[in-house]
Amino acid sequence: MSHQHTGHGMEAPEQETRAPEGADELRRLQALRAQQSLLEGLGEREAAQQRGHDAHAQRLMETDPAGHIEMMRPMQEAMALVRDLPEDLLDREASLFQEIAARDTGPVIEPLKVPLMTDMVVAEKWAHVAAAFLGAWLIASPSALAYPSSALAWSDVISGALIIVLAALTYREHLWAPWANAAVGLWVMFAPLVFWAPDPASYANDTLTGALVVSLTVIIPMRLQMPGVAVPPGWSYNPSTWVQRAPIIVLGLVSYFMSRYMSAFQLGHIPAVWDPFFGEGTARILTSDVSRMFPISDAGLGAYVYMIELLSTVMGDSRRWRTMPWMVAMFGVAVIPLGIVSVVLIILQPLAVGDWCTLCLISALFMLVMVALSLDEVIAMIQFLLLGRRTGRSVWTLFWNGGTMGEHVRDFGLARPAGNSWRDVWSGLTVPWTLAVSALLGIWLMAAPDLFNSRGGAADSDHLLGALVVVVAVTAMAEVARVVRFLNIFLAIAIMVAPWVLGGAPLAARVSDLIAGGLIIVLSLPRGVIRSRYGSWNPLIF
Repeated sequence: MSHQHTGHGMEAPEQETRAPEGADELRRLQALRAQQSLLEGLGEREAAQQRGHDAHAQRLMETDPAGHIEMMRPMQEAMALVRDLPEDLLDREASLFQEIAARDTGPVIEPLKVPLMTDMVVAEKWAHVAAAFLGAWLIASPSALAYPSSALAWSDVISGALIIVLAALTYREHLWAPWANAAVGLWVMFAPLVFWAPDPASYANDTLTGALVVSLTVIIPMRLQMPGVAVPPGWSYNPSTWVQRAPIIVLGLVSYFMSRYMSAFQLGHIPAVWDPFFGEGTARILTSDVSRMFPISDAGLGAYVYMIELLSTVMGDSRRWRTMPWMVAMFGVAVIPLGIVSVVLIILQPLAVGDWCTLCLISALFMLVMVALSLDEVIAMIQFLLLGRRTGRSVWTLFWNGGTMGEHVRDFGLARPAGNSWRDVWSGLTVPWTLAVSALLGIWLMAAPDLFNSRGGAADSDHLLGALVVVVAVTAMAEVARVVRFLNIFLAIAIMVAPWVLGGAPLAARVSDLIAGGLIIVLSLPRGVIRSRYGSWNPLIF
């Protein structure tokens, strides 16, 4: 076997360049699967032969190196075929699958029946009874916990009464009532920030009670597993499984606790805030004029956003990319644009305040990882809506009600089975060494002004552009967003030019920026490994 017989050199029959018709579709898919099965068997056989020849090959390499090379050549060529051809076959299979799925040969996508989705919310009677008890607790809380704030006390009493009334209406199957109750729960969580809760008890009480109300009214009732296709067409994994969501939940929870701790300082519940590296830097940032520009505690606002992210992460089943597109969209908005905005605000801290905050930097890093982990599910949801539009369905209806896929829109072996291994947690996220080094160079640039004693515009440039390089590099670790890495080329050019134009940088800092910028440009060119398949999104990963 030689390289001219690899998948890249195979002559495809002319008929395969035309659109498949009828039964030819299944025959061509079956032929592709048969080729892949053959290659898997060949790979196992070659591996077994190689193990059997290891001892002989070792002796031959020591006594006759030329003979060893000659003996290994056929095996290496065979293994090259096994390694290269499946990649080509998978590309052809994914393309063919998308062609079949896009044709309007029947009910490719059907909207889920509206009662099926809404009935789930009102069906769990016990959850709404429990929500009513939480409403009663809110009414009693101001006196039981001795709220110092009368405004917050009245807010809780009114909110508690509303929760009881809306729970009763939900029990009588008014379909709008649970959603209204969830909105009241969100307000209860937000109220301590609006009224600057002067004591930790009222703040903690409202946070926990509001989150429980949201969970009981909409999240728990909508946990039921929906039937139908689990893996998006042409994908090699399901981006909505619980193992996929697990790291987002963990990172979001840790980030929430850090923001909650800093908000306690801003609200006056604790006298000082801890920072292991920057001393009083965190306290100066939390009490700076920039923080005071917000009408509420900005750290508390961050904690509130993290709580919404957590609630939206745990909502829905493992097929929510097609059963709850609106939920995935809300989750994407909470994590991606809001996350990037919060990261940018943290980046601006040394420019606006002149200090760093350790907990802020850690939460920014966690948020970047959450952004990278969230992108694939949003892409799958958008692909589902586009496929629905191409098959004549209402995107608006599919967005709010979700949809099912016909039996002929099935994965023909392209996907791997959903697993529960920790390895499946990181499906869709790879860390090429080029992006890892780019992120390290960004961190170097953020630290460079202090190391080289840069001042003025040059120092601000390094702080800002270095942080943006880290943002781009970490985001591009998501395979669906790998193309984003090219943004670092433009940032690198700015890094190389800025210290010469803005001034305030010594010669060593300018040379450092030139070297770092050049390295970032070179490191941004290779794509890096892509382990998974993303259907029609594959051509956009380059």
